[in-house]
Amino acid sequence: MRAFFAFVKKECLEQYRTGKLLMLFAVFVLFGIMNPAIAKLTPWLMESLSESLAQAGMTVTEYTVTAVDSWAQFYKNIPMALIVFVLAECGIFTKEYNANTLVLCLTKGLSRRKVMLAKTSVLFLLWSALYFVCFGITYAYSAYYWDNSAVGFLGFGVFLWWLLGVLAVMLIPLFSALFNANTGVAAGVGAVFGGAYLLGLIPALKEYSPAFLMKTAPLTYKTAESGDYLGAVTVTALLCVVAFACAFPVFDKKQL
Repeated sequence: MRAFFAFVKKECLEQYRTGKLLMLFAVFVLFGIMNPAIAKLTPWLMESLSESLAQAGMTVTEYTVTAVDSWAQFYKNIPMALIVFVLAECGIFTKEYNANTLVLCLTKGLSRRKVMLAKTSVLFLLWSALYFVCFGITYAYSAYYWDNSAVGFLGFGVFLWWLLGVLAVMLIPLFSALFNANTGVAAGVGAVFGGAYLLGLIPALKEYSPAFLMKTAPLTYKTAESGDYLGAVTVTALLCVVAFACAFPVFDKKQL
């Protein structure tokens, strides 16, 4: 276990030294601030555009902002944060393939499975920490300006997007074991999410697609129940387990 934790420490230091940790932290903090800021500025923006809209024949009425608007922005922005995360981390394995540094670690007695587990653990912890930093900032500002109790199923809605991020985290090591380039890893993750979106277009299957978890608006506005998402949550969790389990034997057979 000492070798495992030493490798985890090495991965954490690598995240810091390359600047990825600070860059991702800044992105998630920025989104966390933007969510309530955009909601707070909405009435001012509507007032500023009222004359232009009136000339176009549109009437602008007084708009009251609540915490619901802030969390609606959170759910709109977190997909972009997840995309940035995937693009930044899709080279966590491939960079070492190109530099041949993994071979050095393996020759020193570290097993392939420990390498896979260590890198996956770092990705999981990093995503979770960054996601909940963004959540915490949005929650604090929303509580200060409005009342978070007005938001329907807030905790469950936040969990859904965290779970989607975990799916992406589990797919990165799997596709890293299959491909040697960042583009292949990113394309693989994108293909899975694209396939989930297409699956969601089939009426009989849409409630079982991971893409269904992205539809948090009905929860926010209290027009849906958490039980409506049980099928999609179960399928997504199973995909996470399958991707995690498959990554190990695939990586064992990979030629480095």
